[in-house]
Amino acid sequence: MNSSSRQPLTAPIRRIRFVWMAIFFMAWTGVIGLRLVWLQVIRHHDWTERAAKQQQRTFEVAPRRGVLYDRNLRELAVTVLAQSVYAVPSELGDNRANVAELVSGIVHVDPTDTFTSRPAILARLNASRNFAWIARKLSPEQEQRIRELNLKGVYFQKEFKRFYPNTDLAAQTLGYVGIDDIGLGGMEREFEDDLHGTPGHVLTAVDAKRHALTSDEREPLPGQNLVLSIDTNIQYIAERALDAQMEKMKAAHGTVVVQDPHTGQILALAISPRYNPNDLKHQDPAILKNLAVSDVYEPGSTFKLVTYAAALDGAGVQPTDIVDCQGGAMTMFGRTLHDDKSDHFGRVTVQFALEHSSDVGAAKMALKLGNQKFYDYIRGFGFGDRSGVELPSETRGLLRAPRKWEATSILSIAIGHEVAVTPIQLVTMVSSIANGGTYLPPHILLNETEHAKGDGQLQPAAYHPSSAIPEKMPDGAHRVVTELTAAKMRMMMHGTITEGTGSEAALNGYSAGGKTGTAQKIDPVTHTYSHSRTVASFAGFAPVNNPAISVAVVIDDPQVGTRYGGTTSAPVFAEVAQQVLEYLGVPHDQPLKPAKKDASAPKMELASTETPNEDPGDLNALYEELNTLPADDPLKQKNDAAVATATAKAAPMQASTSEKKGVFAALPDKIMKAFREHGGSSLMTDEADNKPLPKAAPQPQSASRPDGAVVVDASAKVAVPVLDGGLRTVIQKASAAGLRVQPVGSGLAREQVPAAGTMVPIGTEVVVRFTR
Repeated sequence: MNSSSRQPLTAPIRRIRFVWMAIFFMAWTGVIGLRLVWLQVIRHHDWTERAAKQQQRTFEVAPRRGVLYDRNLRELAVTVLAQSVYAVPSELGDNRANVAELVSGIVHVDPTDTFTSRPAILARLNASRNFAWIARKLSPEQEQRIRELNLKGVYFQKEFKRFYPNTDLAAQTLGYVGIDDIGLGGMEREFEDDLHGTPGHVLTAVDAKRHALTSDEREPLPGQNLVLSIDTNIQYIAERALDAQMEKMKAAHGTVVVQDPHTGQILALAISPRYNPNDLKHQDPAILKNLAVSDVYEPGSTFKLVTYAAALDGAGVQPTDIVDCQGGAMTMFGRTLHDDKSDHFGRVTVQFALEHSSDVGAAKMALKLGNQKFYDYIRGFGFGDRSGVELPSETRGLLRAPRKWEATSILSIAIGHEVAVTPIQLVTMVSSIANGGTYLPPHILLNETEHAKGDGQLQPAAYHPSSAIPEKMPDGAHRVVTELTAAKMRMMMHGTITEGTGSEAALNGYSAGGKTGTAQKIDPVTHTYSHSRTVASFAGFAPVNNPAISVAVVIDDPQVGTRYGGTTSAPVFAEVAQQVLEYLGVPHDQPLKPAKKDASAPKMELASTETPNEDPGDLNALYEELNTLPADDPLKQKNDAAVATATAKAAPMQASTSEKKGVFAALPDKIMKAFREHGGSSLMTDEADNKPLPKAAPQPQSASRPDGAVVVDASAKVAVPVLDGGLRTVIQKASAAGLRVQPVGSGLAREQVPAAGTMVPIGTEVVVRFTR
């Protein structure tokens, strides 16, 4: 029997299995492909960022903020390095509360600081996994204590810290910065973009244990440096005088502005009270404003300078013309304008009316002009518009257009009411008269540069008084009144000090011109003028014929004394102008008067260790004995009228501005101590301590007398400088002028014979009294 071979049945089964396996693998491949597309294409950016966060650390490196210099390149605001501490919360694990407890015990030293308290630190640690600040910009002691704890997950980061080496000097002008180095006030805010610079970045790769592997850095670009027109010495003089008067008068606020009348540059801008920008946490926010540009007040009688200048220039009025003040009362459109209750002037000269601040006289000057013409002159002097000074939050003041004036508004505006101004506007108006009738916009910025002090391309710009305005006029400059009108106004303003209401603004050895002002403030309750609250002001310049400085003093709401500008603000002008002119070496144009002795001053104590001489009492007698002056020598004659003429010839012999260290000798020691503690350096130190004494000027031939006295050659003469400060400083100044010093007493120089500016032979021995 034939049996056929059976066909195997495995082939179809294998084929079906193969198909199913193929389908499975294809599906699997499709799923993987779709997943890869999802991860590599659709979610690529998200996963890349996530991987970068796990594998890399990126830090923004803050740039070094630009330096603020004064015109002599002394640092006013600098940047120093400080350590900040942060944590990576994911590395702390369950130890976060313990870390917050330990670190807050070190950094939380101020009860009012909520940022460094334990609850605040713990909240930040719980709110993030990768980064949380613990404390910013630590002191060196705090940094060291935290390092000693050696806490896991706690790291340090270098940051820049803004430091003001002179503490509160020019605080409102310089401004301040926040914790993130962002300017929030003053020049710091106005020039934030320029000062801040461009941040850099540090990119660091880390392994699974957060150990750094490689890093890539992009260096930050430092900010621009600013050179201001302020002179630190003049600023200090103004602030010291203002603070003393504020304390005496118990006033609310005070402002002093010192300006160069021939360029418009601000040499000092003092405001009281001030604040310490190094310690903003404990400062009153109400004193952070720069009152010189942000607040306005009714100027009162100082505004009469505009009225009289406009009348002289636009109405043909002469200082010798007669004006009828009508016994101190004038009625117009139902309103009666009164002079001060003690003034009942009749027919007087225009100059007399200004000198004695007659309201009726000023009103009649304005009526000669008419509304529109008077308004045009007011605008010409810069009122009613922003001056353009490089400070933030400047206001334009208040000045209505003539169409909005009432019938008697011209009377009010003529005497400084119904108009509001800033101290910057006031001093610029006075400078316009002082420089010959040209309005020059005020400026406080001299230069913006990437160069720093010491690289040779940035040089100091010490202020030297000029007698002419620049040939290239700045933007906004224009003539307001003629030179002849300005000269007449200077003469009349000089009379205000010598004959009128500004007698307390008189200087010793210098002529000066100015105007007092007393304006009543508005009572916020009754909305009428208060009889007890005033703003006392004085604005003037010196010397008269060739003004070197213009000064405006505004004291708000004095509580002591008569509260008039002539008794409240004029003395501040006198103190500031006197010291600044002597500091600048401006020649005297009037005879020097003997210094008044202060009867209340304590008796001088002698220290034999500093000077072997006992106090002889009469310095003039000692000076004559030391220098063996003949009887006919003019130096033996008191109040010699030739001193003024001789002083004018001695200007070239005055020490340069950078060599005048008398003011530095009076600067508080805390300024330099604080700066050194923060790791900085400053030119505010007395450089005399680090330099050898300057070589004395060539000495003339001398001969010894039998009695031991030395007779010097009188053919070569020099001007006696202002000898102030300590013994070393006095010897330096005298040696630079070729003079010798006979010290009497100990402490700081208080009196000298002969007086500063006197012409004496080279080699003369000057007697200087030192007291504590």
